[in-house]
Amino acid sequence: MFGPPMRLVRLLLLAALIVVPGCGLFSGNGDFGEPDYASEASTNLKRGDEALDGSQYQLAEKYYEYVKTKFPFLEASRQAELRLADVSYERELWSEAADRYSGFVKLHPTHAKVDYAAYRAALSHYRDIPSDWFLLPPSSEKDQTQVRAAWEALNEFVKSYPQSQYIEDAKKKQTDIRDRLVRHEVYVADFYEKRDRLAAAASRLETVVQKYPGPEDDKYLFRLHDLYSRLKDSNKARDALQRVITRLPGTPAAERAQKMLGS
Repeated sequence: MFGPPMRLVRLLLLAALIVVPGCGLFSGNGDFGEPDYASEASTNLKRGDEALDGSQYQLAEKYYEYVKTKFPFLEASRQAELRLADVSYERELWSEAADRYSGFVKLHPTHAKVDYAAYRAALSHYRDIPSDWFLLPPSSEKDQTQVRAAWEALNEFVKSYPQSQYIEDAKKKQTDIRDRLVRHEVYVADFYEKRDRLAAAASRLETVVQKYPGPEDDKYLFRLHDLYSRLKDSNKARDALQRVITRLPGTPAAERAQKMLGS
């Protein structure tokens, strides 16, 4: 009479979204048997590329594995190794792709495309981050393992390859990751403060200003001053204000902090 309960509707929608992508896993992934291998490494690479472009992933993998095995001392073998990581990436096997790209970086640190491999390793971690969905809790409330993995990989890439053509995109994603991690730490700090666990809340905000510094540092440092004041820790309260002055000299925030220190 009144239709199915909302909880049931949500469960049905969730099931549909799980089942539908699963059906697509086999698209372009059928077993094509043994490929028509050529005697030249370059020809096999080309045929693998054509298969990859056509989303024939198993066929592409066979060509690349053949080149890697049969021509181990040629540059084509390194190219095939990198293409195998690309196959995993295109199949959205993010963990496998990250491992393959990272393995390439370790084995071939002087290769012309090592920055590409390092960037794609970081990007694989980035793609593996759970997304927000209206039926699930916000990402700030979820486990941050993949977010932190992406943060570390992007930081390492930016530090190691400052001249790479991928550096600007990496920095943009780095900013996005930082914002995600900050939102999570602030969410947990709010949780603790509401339950009067002030020391735990302060610890989370210290993580924000120490590990993920950014444009809103003054807000979190003033909040730390308040928490430490409520904890009767005058030294840490004053230190929080001093950090505002040091980090943001000449700003209204620094002037406010200076007045509070002088009061």
